[in-house]
Amino acid sequence: MLLDLSGRRAIVTGGARGIGRAIAEALAKAGAEVHAIDVRQPDTPVAGIASHAADITDSAAVRAILERIGNPPGILVNNAGITRDRTLMKMSDEEWHDVITVNLTGAFNMLRAVAPAMAAGGGGAIVNITSINGIRGKIGQGNYAASKGGLIALTKTAARELGRKNITVNAVAPGMVLTDMARTLPEDVLQRALDETALNRLAEPEDIAAAVLFLASDAARMITGQVLQVDAGQLI
Repeated sequence: MLLDLSGRRAIVTGGARGIGRAIAEALAKAGAEVHAIDVRQPDTPVAGIASHAADITDSAAVRAILERIGNPPGILVNNAGITRDRTLMKMSDEEWHDVITVNLTGAFNMLRAVAPAMAAGGGGAIVNITSINGIRGKIGQGNYAASKGGLIALTKTAARELGRKNITVNAVAPGMVLTDMARTLPEDVLQRALDETALNRLAEPEDIAAAVLFLASDAARMITGQVLQVDAGQLI
């Protein structure tokens, strides 16, 4: 019963595919009214999930889409993210800016816009999807690691500021996850990630979704400001 989200409204960014879609589906199965925000519509609609096209890097667009959704959400999952991999000395201004803007500023825009209504509605749960690379760094991902490290700092700051409003703020840090996109990576890249794991297997999108479901539920009502690694032990 602690994982029952019936009567709660959830917003998931980057919810059209991959990890975001798995999160949206898990929340819907738990009874939540789910709204998935993405820059484009999903390839195949999912029953019980309302899809909205919006650019979360545009604060005015964020306000507009939240007005359209209406009523205060009880759950926000900041999942939207992009990569533009390149070593630091070769990285362009655009590659740096684009990743920071989507992954970090986009999450800030959503959090800032949702928090007042969430507080007015009696509280809620915010879950930010970060990465183990935001903790350890990663060659060729200076922009991505910086954005995800910044998201961890934002998580902890928001947890302190919003706790008095009965809002928990946590993060989930995946390692390599076997999304459709990841499965197209070169075999040696997947093998290196697998070799890092303690469990000798890589996570599926549903594993990340399960962690989000827990942190969004009443089972985690006394947990805030934490980073839950779901990485099969890659970061041990």
